[in-house]
Amino acid sequence: MVSKLPSSLRLNPNLQFLRALRPCGDIRHARQLFDEIPEPDIRSWTLLITGYIKSGFPEEALKVYDELRERKVVPDQLALLSVTKACATLGNLIKAKGIHEDVIRYGYRSDLLLGNAMIDMYGKCKYAQGAREVFDSLSAKDVITWTSMSSCYVNCKLPKDALGIFREMGLNGVRPNPVTLSSILPACSDLKSLNLGREIHGYIVRNGIHDNVYVSTALVDMYASCSSIKEAESVFDNTYQFDYVLCNVIMSAYFSNGECDKALRIFDQLRKIGTKLNHDSWNSVIGGCMQSGRTDKALQVLHEMQHSGVRPNKITITSVLPTCIDLGSIRRGKEIHGFLFRHLFLEDETVSTALVFMYAKCGDLELSRRVFYMMPKKDTIAWNTMIIGNSMHGKGQEALLIFHEMVSSGVNRNSVTFTGILSGCSHSRLVDEGLLIFYSMSKEHGVEPDAEHYSCMVDALSRAGRLEQAYNFIQNMPMKPSAGAWGALLGACRVYKNVEIARAAGKQLLEIEPENAGNYVLLSNIYEAAKLREEASEIRKLMREKGIMKNPGCSWIQVKDKVHTFVVGDKNNAQTAEIYSFLTEVGEKMRLAGYLPCTDLVVQDLDAEEKEYSLCNHSERLAVAFGILNLDGASSIRVFKNLRICGDCHNAIKYMAKIVGVQIIVRDPLRFHHFKDGLCSCRDFW
Repeated sequence: MVSKLPSSLRLNPNLQFLRALRPCGDIRHARQLFDEIPEPDIRSWTLLITGYIKSGFPEEALKVYDELRERKVVPDQLALLSVTKACATLGNLIKAKGIHEDVIRYGYRSDLLLGNAMIDMYGKCKYAQGAREVFDSLSAKDVITWTSMSSCYVNCKLPKDALGIFREMGLNGVRPNPVTLSSILPACSDLKSLNLGREIHGYIVRNGIHDNVYVSTALVDMYASCSSIKEAESVFDNTYQFDYVLCNVIMSAYFSNGECDKALRIFDQLRKIGTKLNHDSWNSVIGGCMQSGRTDKALQVLHEMQHSGVRPNKITITSVLPTCIDLGSIRRGKEIHGFLFRHLFLEDETVSTALVFMYAKCGDLELSRRVFYMMPKKDTIAWNTMIIGNSMHGKGQEALLIFHEMVSSGVNRNSVTFTGILSGCSHSRLVDEGLLIFYSMSKEHGVEPDAEHYSCMVDALSRAGRLEQAYNFIQNMPMKPSAGAWGALLGACRVYKNVEIARAAGKQLLEIEPENAGNYVLLSNIYEAAKLREEASEIRKLMREKGIMKNPGCSWIQVKDKVHTFVVGDKNNAQTAEIYSFLTEVGEKMRLAGYLPCTDLVVQDLDAEEKEYSLCNHSERLAVAFGILNLDGASSIRVFKNLRICGDCHNAIKYMAKIVGVQIIVRDPLRFHHFKDGLCSCRDFW
């Protein structure tokens, strides 16, 4: 029988544990060995915490630290340093404050290494006050201390304080290093402080730091943020060391400056030299093309991204979905939906919510509902999106039901929730229901009504014809009435032909929004309809004197894979002859059915026949005609418009929907109009 080894030759359990934590070790095995140690020393506790951090489990590292404290083990400097890093990674402010208390309790208040780590930790937690307390408690400060404090202020959106620390650092004779400079330049970007940015750039050049890629990236971003694209370009061109982050910044600068082609050239160069592009680069280009209105290019880049082997992530998808909304392309949206389904992206709340919004904005509320109710978890944003979707389609009762479901589910309501539900009540003339919700906001839901909520109630009262009550409601608002409130009242005056209140509302609007052409046009139209030609003429004269131009109307429709755009009197479409022939033919049928053109608002000096022809040229009518000519067996068409639908076109499309026997859906900037069987979902109030 072999006798046991003497205790002096046995391997200490702490040492066995240390071996398990060697590089590339198994953290789970290390934990098992750790649990077998009767009384682990502080070194073992610290190494276990560090092991969890290096293995990507900062939450577990914090749990180990909690165990250490429960066992009354006194942490040393290294243990506190390790757990501070874990807390910084998670951005957990509650734990950060606890660690700070321990640092003070165990006598490390003036420790420079720990102090620097805690400033960084508070910066990651976005708590500048805590970082400043640590900073002020340090008797000695090095360049890392000053850099961490200025960086913390930048992270906390306090750029002036960041620059103050940077100046103080110079006065104390501490020379900034590249990390300091790359972290302080974003403060200049936030403040649009071009002169200070140039001063820092001069220091960088004088001290030979301009070749540092991080500094160059920050400089490019600073100049781009200050709208100095030429200087941003110069820094980029004179940088010898490149990485994809720097290229992403200059591409974003070009996209923001409207120089899409330059951005795409850099993107192409990156691909030609074989740079392995990550999600940030692809997403930057897709988002930039979207921002520049190059939706087709954005979709092409998305296809190339997939072909290159890089799977789109949720940022890619939520960037590209707006292309479907802008183009009204429900077909493209369904393709993206299929991709999301195949790659299990639908489990992500953000992506599913974006889909819900896309379908609602593209005019298919039923598909929007299906996606919503298939979501396993729904946060406040998801519920708000569904409420708003129903509201914009004039489905106020459905929006109310969803709101009550949201309340029953215990999900927090916020300001947007009530804007959505009150808007739904307004569009469906559910005035009393809207008033009940409005007055319950602060008492039952803890949300104080703001100007937007008051505007919604003015809109609801106005749409119901309760103009005097709406006018009194505005005058009794606890804050200054917004343009939205007066605009809702003015719009109702057009429908209910109340010139006196229109005059009062119009006066307020022209003072609040003197550059908004829509207010002038609406007020002029109200006077014109009331045969007050002189007053209408005065409004139009005022517009001319101020140089205010009405935005040109534009409508578009997607047929198959192509988006067709129309403006007033458009004759550029390949089917122009068929479109005008159809409008003439259907126009005769509309007359027989009782349609009378509303020519009162055509202010040009034209005879009656010319005025009627002028109305037939409107962009929405041309787009609807084109859609009907290209139905190809479909039972509905969707048209999108950049301005409010014209009153006469609204009336005409009701007749067209009934005569042709299709559903015509028109989306303007405010809401959807569903035309079917001679009626519109807005009940002729929009």
